Amino acid sequence: MIGHADWVNLLRDCCTGLMLPCERKSVEPMPAVMAPARTAAQHQSLLHFVGQVDLDREVFRKSPTAIARSLKRSAEDSHRRKSSPYRSAMSMLTFYINRAGKNLSAPRRKKLKDAKDRLREAFGR
Repeated sequence: MIGHADWVNLLRDCCTGLMLPCERKSVEPMPAVMAPARTAAQHQSLLHFVGQVDLDREVFRKSPTAIARSLKRSAEDSHRRKSSPYRSAMSMLTFYINRAGKNLSAPRRKKLKDAKDRLREAFGR
């Protein structure tokens, strides 16, 4: 079970990339071969998929404070992140907002923007 419906395509792309005849089997060269027209976007998507922190499935439906608390806890507990917990948590929230794009209602967008402020506060920034 993958968890989020959007991740099915990312998992497929990641597995496809690993089977390509590339010299390096990492996220760096795969997008150039798999999606030459959108290398940067594909690279970012694969990085987010590979470096996911473990999140509660309903985390983005909670209050701004609960979202920030959950992201902070997940980022601090993760052993797969390469950057600071703050940067990892903020990246996950920003990635979610950007992926939703125009499909995000104004009240939900405001809730998620407020969660960014709560996250900054939680990390003392």
